[in-house]
Amino acid sequence: MRYNVTIEETLARTVQVEAGSQRDAELAVRRLYRDSEIILSCDDYVATRITADEGGPYYKSPSNDFTVIQGDCVETLSKFRFGFDMVFADPPYFLSGGGISYQSGKVVCVDKGEWDKPTTTENMDAFNYRWLSAVRDHMKEDATIWISGTHHNIFSVQQQLLKLGFKILNVVTWAKTNPPPNISCRYFTYSTEFIIWARKQQKVPHFFNYELMKELNGNKQMTDVWRLPAIGIWEKSCGKHPTQKPLAVLARLIQASTRQGAWILDPFSGSGTTGIAANLLGRRYLGLEIEEEYLAMSRARREEIENSDVRSAYLERLAKAGAILPPDPLFVSEDEELYYGVPWI
Repeated sequence: MRYNVTIEETLARTVQVEAGSQRDAELAVRRLYRDSEIILSCDDYVATRITADEGGPYYKSPSNDFTVIQGDCVETLSKFRFGFDMVFADPPYFLSGGGISYQSGKVVCVDKGEWDKPTTTENMDAFNYRWLSAVRDHMKEDATIWISGTHHNIFSVQQQLLKLGFKILNVVTWAKTNPPPNISCRYFTYSTEFIIWARKQQKVPHFFNYELMKELNGNKQMTDVWRLPAIGIWEKSCGKHPTQKPLAVLARLIQASTRQGAWILDPFSGSGTTGIAANLLGRRYLGLEIEEEYLAMSRARREEIENSDVRSAYLERLAKAGAILPPDPLFVSEDEELYYGVPWI
C-alpha cells in the first residue's frame, strides 16, 4: 500500500512512501528525516498525519502487464480515460441467503459475504446498471464483455445490457463436470452457470477467434455449452476466493475474443484469475477490487507465475484440459512503448 505521510510543520512538507502498514510508513518518514539531516524544532513541529493513497496501483507486475487497484470499480474508473479490448465481470450473484452445500465431504454454508446478500429487484437492477454503464464508457468501440452469473442475477444483467445499447452475442452455459451434490434432494442438482457475451455497439463488428475455437473443439464448431470442471486444487496455491473461477473458463473466453497484447479489464477482480489467464496467454490486465485480502492473493498469484516452471506447469494443465493448444513460448513483450501513457502505471 502507498501512504501519504504529512509532517505538519511550518514548511508543510508531504512525502509518499511504500509501506506495509501505517506504523511502517511513519517509521520510514522518520528515517528519511534522519538520513536527510532534517531537524524540526519544537516551534516547527505540530503533528504527523498519515493517509492511505488509494489512487495508485496496489500492485503491478515487473513487466507492467498485470495491475490491480484497490477501490470501487465505478469510482476508480471515473478517474481516468482508457479503452479496453475486453471485459470480464463476475459481479455479485446475490445468493448468500444462508443456504448450505456439500464440499470435500462436509456440509458447508454457501454465504460468501455481505456483498453477496440477497437484495430487492430494484436495487439489483440499479447496481447492475451503475457498474455496466461505467465499464461501457471504458470499452473500445469494437470491444466485447463477458458477464457470469446464475438465475439469481443474470436476468437483471441481461436487461441492463439491453438498456445501455449492448448487442448480446451468446449466452454460454457452463456445465460443470464436477458439481457438488444437492443435499436437500428437493431440486435438480445445480451444475451450471451462465456467461453472457455481448459487444458494445450494435453495428460495430467484434473480434471472434473462430478458427481457434473450432480447433480446440476437435475441428467442429464450438457450441454455447461448455463442459469444463470447476476450480481445481492446483489453482488454490495462494488461497481461495469464495467465487473463484477456473483458469480454463477464463482462458477459453479470452482466446475467443481477443488478440495477443489486448488490454483486459475485470471490475470485480477477486483473486485475479482473469489477470493470471490473460498473462499466461500474452494479454495485459487491469483488475479492480475493494478487499485487501483478495488484492494480496492476486499479487501472490501473479508473483507465483514469475517462476518459469510454475508458468509452464499451468500452461500444460490448461492444454491437458483442452482450454488451450499445446503451449508454444507465450509471453508478453516488455517493450516500454506498449505502456506509454497508460494512466494507472
